[in-house]
Amino acid sequence: MRLLWWMAAITATACAQSIATFEVASIKPSNDPPGSASFVNTETGRVHAQNVTLKRCIRSAYGVPESQIAGGPKWADEDRYVIDAKAPIAAGDSELSVMMQSLLADRFKLTIHRETRMLPGYALVVSKTGVTAKRSASDGPSIGNSSRTMIDAQSCTMNQLAMKLSEVLHLPVADATAVAGKFDFHLEWTPEDTQAKAAGSIAAEPGISIFAALQEKLGLKLEAHKVPTEVVVIDRAEKPSEN
Repeated sequence: MRLLWWMAAITATACAQSIATFEVASIKPSNDPPGSASFVNTETGRVHAQNVTLKRCIRSAYGVPESQIAGGPKWADEDRYVIDAKAPIAAGDSELSVMMQSLLADRFKLTIHRETRMLPGYALVVSKTGVTAKRSASDGPSIGNSSRTMIDAQSCTMNQLAMKLSEVLHLPVADATAVAGKFDFHLEWTPEDTQAKAAGSIAAEPGISIFAALQEKLGLKLEAHKVPTEVVVIDRAEKPSEN
C-alpha cells in the first residue's frame, strides 16, 4: 500500500511539472521595423508575443509593469522577439503565466527576486460619478494594446488597467478601486508634450489629458501617492537559446 502511495505521489509530481511548462515554444528575433506594435496575446492554451523585449515578457509572466522591473542587461529592454507557445492542456491566463515564467528561466536563463519599495506614483480610484467603464459581455481572455496616446483593452480587470496606465505614465499605479470583474476599456488622450505644442499654436486644439480622459470616459481618477510597490529585480539573464 505504501508503495502504491509513493508511486502515485511521483506521478502527481511529474504531471504538475509537465503542466507547468509549454509543450512547444518558439522564440525568434523580431523583424518588425522600429516603432511597430508590441503585445502579448493569450487564448486558451496558447501565447503569442509580437515584437517583445525580455522586460515585456517579464511583465506578462509576473504581472508587474515594466516600470517596476529593475536591473538586468541593457539588451533586456532593447532586443525584440516573437514568441509562440502551446500548452499541453487547455490552460487559462494564470496557468499560462506560470508556464511563461518557466520558459523565461529555461530559454533566457532568467533569475529574479522580488522586493517592496516605496515609490512615487498614483493610486487608481473611483471618481465621484462612479465607474462608467463598460463591463465585458463575456469572460474571455484579456486582450489589450496601448501607446502614448491610447489604451484599447477587452476583458481586463482594474488591476490590469492600472498596469497599462503605469506603462504609459512610467510610474507605479496601484489599483485602489476595490472594483471586481472585467471591463472593456477604450481611452484616448493627448500627451502633455503635444498639448504644450498645441498651446503655442492658434490652429491646434490642445486635446484632453489622460487624467481628464479617465474621469470623463471611465469614471476613474489618479491620485498622486507614494505607494508600496513590488519590484521584480533581474539577477541574471542571457540571450535566448536557439529553437
